[in-house]
Amino acid sequence: MRAVQLTALNVLSIADLPAPEPLIGEARVRLKAAALNHRDVWIKLGQYAGLKYPAQPGSDGAGVVESVGAGVEPAWVGSEVIINPSFGWGAREEVQGSDFSILGLPREGTLAEVITVPVVQLAAKPTHLTWTEAAALPLAGLTAYRAVFTRAGLRVGEKILISGIGGGVALFAMQFAVAQGAQVYVTSGSDEKIARAIELGATGGFNYTHPGWAKTVAHGHAERLFDVIVDSAGGDGFESLVDLAAPGGRIVFFGATKGNPPVLPMRKIFWRQLSLLGTTMGSPADWDAMMGFIDQHRITPVVSDVFPLERATEAFDLMEQGGQFGKIVITF
Repeated sequence: MRAVQLTALNVLSIADLPAPEPLIGEARVRLKAAALNHRDVWIKLGQYAGLKYPAQPGSDGAGVVESVGAGVEPAWVGSEVIINPSFGWGAREEVQGSDFSILGLPREGTLAEVITVPVVQLAAKPTHLTWTEAAALPLAGLTAYRAVFTRAGLRVGEKILISGIGGGVALFAMQFAVAQGAQVYVTSGSDEKIARAIELGATGGFNYTHPGWAKTVAHGHAERLFDVIVDSAGGDGFESLVDLAAPGGRIVFFGATKGNPPVLPMRKIFWRQLSLLGTTMGSPADWDAMMGFIDQHRITPVVSDVFPLERATEAFDLMEQGGQFGKIVITF
């Protein structure tokens, strides 16, 4: 099989490797498509814990089961599946356990023509999705679902603000919130991305590169600020999000791409009784609920760009530049 390999820091190549054989309880999947996440870029750049070389990244994938290991029902063979990349969550719904890991490091990931995974990580590919759309779903969809529903508890009619629209998780959060019947607003540094989000169902959006943007928004929405805010940036802009949260509001975050906030405005947070909610990936229960929600509402992932495996380097470059709107998919 052919696979993407990182042989050293920031050194990516396409390698010819033996196809893996399924162990007890595993299935071998011949992938039709895989998708990139920022996690893959951080691994490439050496900005992720537990690095080893060679590494085969990739957390998202969809394909066809071509063989199974001992203890697995032979009926799985021929099934069209997508892979849940959240491994070993543990017994508590509230938080992942010590054995939790994400597919693609340390385990060999989906940027390969063939992969073996425990059969419990497989789910039927939604019939309304293409292979590229199905591959775009797992990691970002699961992260967004847990953030919006399990952690923030978004309800019908609530007002939600999603920062950094254009990234995979942010777009899924927007699509889920729209389907839930919320009033959805987004932020971006690009007016074009805001316009595209509105085409997909957002009520409105704000460009955070404009001076004083948060004060303008707070003034314009003074009658009702945001019940839920979804963020993955942190950094200097986090205090603006606190200012935009309604009394009793919930701010849920799953990343810190701009680092830690320089100041945490404690008085604003406790006086307005805000909840700060951290979240990471999702449990098997979150996965099952997300798959049901996707099927019920016929949600289609937004695919930005599609590359063949031979052009994987270009796919990584595009993600590093932040030029995508939606998921970047690699096909086999």
